Amino acid sequence: MSDYSRKFEALLPDVEKPARYSGGEWNTPDMNKRVRADMCFCFPDLYEIGMSNLGVQILYDIINCREDFRAERCFAPAPDLAELLKKNDIPLLSIETRKPLKDFAVVGFSIGFELLYTNVLYMLDLARIPFRACDRGEDMPILIAGGPCSVNPEPFAPFFDAVVCGEGEEVDLEILRTVADGKERGLSKAQILENLSRIEGTYVPSLKRTGYVVRKAVVKDFENAPYISRPLVPNIESVHDRATLELYRGCASGCRFCQAGFWYRPIRERSAKKCASLAKNMLESTGFDELSLCSLSTSDYTGLEQLENELSPYCRERGITMALPSLRISSFKPDMARDSRRSSLTFAPEAGSQRLRNVINKNVSEEEIDKIAVAFEAGYDSVKLYFMMGLPTETDEDIAGIADICRRLKSLYWEKRHKKGLNISVSCAVFIPKPCTPFQWEAQISLDEMKRRQAYLRGLLKGIKGVNFSWHGAETSVLEAALARGDRRLADVIEEAYKTGARFDSWSEHFKWDVWQAAFESRGLKAEQFTRARDLDEELPWDFIDPGVDKEYFKKERALAYKGVTTRNCREGCNGCGALKEGRCTIL
Repeated sequence: MSDYSRKFEALLPDVEKPARYSGGEWNTPDMNKRVRADMCFCFPDLYEIGMSNLGVQILYDIINCREDFRAERCFAPAPDLAELLKKNDIPLLSIETRKPLKDFAVVGFSIGFELLYTNVLYMLDLARIPFRACDRGEDMPILIAGGPCSVNPEPFAPFFDAVVCGEGEEVDLEILRTVADGKERGLSKAQILENLSRIEGTYVPSLKRTGYVVRKAVVKDFENAPYISRPLVPNIESVHDRATLELYRGCASGCRFCQAGFWYRPIRERSAKKCASLAKNMLESTGFDELSLCSLSTSDYTGLEQLENELSPYCRERGITMALPSLRISSFKPDMARDSRRSSLTFAPEAGSQRLRNVINKNVSEEEIDKIAVAFEAGYDSVKLYFMMGLPTETDEDIAGIADICRRLKSLYWEKRHKKGLNISVSCAVFIPKPCTPFQWEAQISLDEMKRRQAYLRGLLKGIKGVNFSWHGAETSVLEAALARGDRRLADVIEEAYKTGARFDSWSEHFKWDVWQAAFESRGLKAEQFTRARDLDEELPWDFIDPGVDKEYFKKERALAYKGVTTRNCREGCNGCGALKEGRCTIL
């Protein structure tokens, strides 16, 4: 045990949740093997959040299944531990071997949400690693970033040596091989980065020049893609404390606001037989009593009935619950949730009127929304509904439609059940015009308008018994939009915000809007410069990333939105978005 490790262990009794940092989880792989290169996966949020991240678990497992490489983990320490680390002169260490992050060959950050950017700097600060790639010498690890925010990596690009744009299952292993080869051959960091830039999906910010294009990495053979063989079982309850099975990747719906639906095209499914085998392996190696069937729209999985028929007897015999966390109203059937012990189902109508649902291509009719009533017949007394506010062309009439839907469902519930009351949880996010969507050129509504519309809806729902209303913070929504659509100038803003107190920005008790406003002003910028509308012929900061879907297709979809014309679901026929050039779409 190193001196750092001894000192660190002595601190654990003094922190709020020492199990976040103790390691030794069930299914932890062998950390004593000799390897060519090692990598520390960093998740810039608390352990309970990071241990629920499917992408990190998959990549961690893939690397540790290899004899020549090793992966370890590090999560953002809570403020109580961070203070003790600084006070006792201990750098940030990995969980598995208590190795300082700065001593790894590669340090990788999974960035799934824009409000995590300052936590990246928070972890680098505690690890004693300089923030900027240009300030890190040959003795420092190669820093890479990945995750959903790689759609537009420019705001955080100066902090990293390389960014994995797209899916990392194949890319991360190739990066480790390239780094190991380079170090064994005595290559400089610059030479290694040059070699990394040749890996499809790998963006090296220091090499960006005019005409530079990065093609998104795609796992083409999804059926046989590596998956978690022995998931780690968290030491404490995590946000998603269960086994998670990814049924398919991508989405056929084509909702015009949804970044994930376009970024993860083409749609690739695993067979029901393969999914059942993976599920049983995970459950038997962990002891979890819940299995989550995961995808962007679980009820659209073509093999769902076959999979449930195979897994239901297995789960019932062992007292295991199957959860369907993402359901599309039009494809939901009561027997889809027959093995769920939960009393609540979740749906996302997204908009309160048919007109606005047509604008956003949410192909859900009023009649289909009323079909939620079939859940009442199946015994459900609680429904969660997700909506979005501030969508292009939205009016107060559209917002009032949200309240109308709630009244109608309560009436239908009474017709079906004649007992107790129906609880409806309405959650309303603010629309973020994200890159890689047909709405990437749109403006976000102003901060004042957000607050006005939220107050308006709150007033409408207040008079409906059994309806609970929650909403996203207006200020955090402005910041998220600015960071999502920004350019490299925002790296200075992020660094200034961190240095003046911003961290854990996605936690309402830690978010400091005044700090962020001052950070923008210190660089002569305003958030509104990045949340504004963009011209269709304007060069966008993320245009050098090829997401697979053609830009002209996005423009075509935007034009259809303003006409209120919908586009058919991909399962009904290919709409020609361009994603098929990245690999076979398994639903066609």
